[in-house]
Amino acid sequence: MILERFLDQTTFESQDDFIANYKVNIPDGFNYGYDVVDEWAAKAPDKRALCWTNDKGEHIDFSFADIKRESDRTASYFQSLGIGKGDMVMLILKRRYEFWFAIIALHKLGAVVIPATHLLTKKDIIYRNNAADIKMIVCVGEESVTTQVIEAMPESPSIKRLVSVGPEVPAGFEDFHRGIEAASAFVRPQERTTNEDISLMYFTSGTTGNPKMVAHNFTYPLAHISTGSYWHNLHKDSLHLTIADTGWGKAVWGKLYGQWIAGSTVFVYDHEKFNPADMLRMIQDYRITSLCAPPTIFRFLIREDVTKYDLSSLEYCTIAGEALNPAVYESFLKLTGIKLMEGFGQTETTLTVCTFPWTMPKPGSMGKANPQYVVDLLRADGTPAEDGEQGEIVVRYGDKRPLGLFKEYYRDEALTKATCHDGIYYTGDVAWRDEDGYFWFVGRTDDVIKSSGYRIGPFEVESALMTHPAVVECAITGVPDEIRGQIVKATIILAKEYKERAGEMLVKELQDHVKKVTAPYKYPRVIEFVEELPKTISGKIRRVEIRDKDSNNNG
Repeated sequence: MILERFLDQTTFESQDDFIANYKVNIPDGFNYGYDVVDEWAAKAPDKRALCWTNDKGEHIDFSFADIKRESDRTASYFQSLGIGKGDMVMLILKRRYEFWFAIIALHKLGAVVIPATHLLTKKDIIYRNNAADIKMIVCVGEESVTTQVIEAMPESPSIKRLVSVGPEVPAGFEDFHRGIEAASAFVRPQERTTNEDISLMYFTSGTTGNPKMVAHNFTYPLAHISTGSYWHNLHKDSLHLTIADTGWGKAVWGKLYGQWIAGSTVFVYDHEKFNPADMLRMIQDYRITSLCAPPTIFRFLIREDVTKYDLSSLEYCTIAGEALNPAVYESFLKLTGIKLMEGFGQTETTLTVCTFPWTMPKPGSMGKANPQYVVDLLRADGTPAEDGEQGEIVVRYGDKRPLGLFKEYYRDEALTKATCHDGIYYTGDVAWRDEDGYFWFVGRTDDVIKSSGYRIGPFEVESALMTHPAVVECAITGVPDEIRGQIVKATIILAKEYKERAGEMLVKELQDHVKKVTAPYKYPRVIEFVEELPKTISGKIRRVEIRDKDSNNNG
């Protein structure tokens, strides 16, 4: 019903049909709060928008009328705190339902939403506050979060207000729930937003350097029509679960924009610690129809006894966040009969490459280019890579940036120009394309290993290792070598039952395993067993840290 407002054609039968006919109609002054949420509230007020539960047994359903009412009250309350168009507001709300009230309210006000993880330290918060001149922080009232926020305040001059949604409201914080209860009737601001105004900004957790500020404009939610309606394959009766904290970009990919445009219900399980058995129970008890999660989550799920759970409601599963190991695909298919449909994108984009419902997945491939973007692969000299040849993934856009491509790296014109020039956005990711147009992920440009003239992607070796039962998690890096330039190193976390076997015999067994599964020249000549891998706040492996450690040791 809402979807039809933005598309001339809403159903597609093939990739060719989608390429030829998919076109998003973008209204002037589009604002997701008014043009999607409030429209649903007017047309289908009782339709369930959000199904929220937590690990304490609490459960609340919110209709679209509820979301409109609460986002209006929140917008009015934020206005009373001095928040208006262009103001920067950071949300540290975990999986609390207040996140949906707050982000819609801030869209309605024309403010800039900066979602953030609850894992930020004092140093992280200070950096973000000053880099973006953040005016207000809205966070969960938990000591682990509020202590870091409070300690950051002496070095955060731009902050004017601190708001807690509870359970505690420490000194110096406003009480969110008391504030929205006392709020006056909301009046839409006279100063309207334009499509080019910044609405959403993420600090990317890069594997090197300080986080970049990725700014998106107000049309960004419309780019997620392809995410929700086509990649997730959602419809008005879908109950969709994306496993992600609201601090990550994946939350708006899977817990808000495309899902509500499609008219589906977003399911949220607010939990402190991920437990695969609990997640399977949620799918069973709430009759989840659609699931999206990173490969790590699916690896945990398939280690459970899936036969104990009734997963018959599950219709569709998608996977993103890191490259999919084919062994995970095959195991999940065998256990559930469901094919995992992979997708690839970045904080700077929306869904760029994916497996749509009309496309047969190839295990380990990201799928085909989303026609929303003109995706290509370029060699290091800037010329197009041939099929079967590795190249950097780029988005060609010419004179007009496509829907969903970020507006800029905020306050960093040099970096923006370095990644977006001559009508091309350079992703920094390397892949190869087969003769059928499927893309296969190799790694970040900095992570590709050059050994004896070969270019070896970390992912293909990691995928081979992950098919051995001894390996729980691993990272592949290059180690300097006088003869070969670089040699392949594997840093491995072992399964419990294999830890006592850590030694030369197991090293040889793993090396031989890789030689059998993939090309022999890719096998790791160096293997190190560790208890944990260095990671960013968002859980990405910091291969650069492993490389630096090895370089220092060799030096």
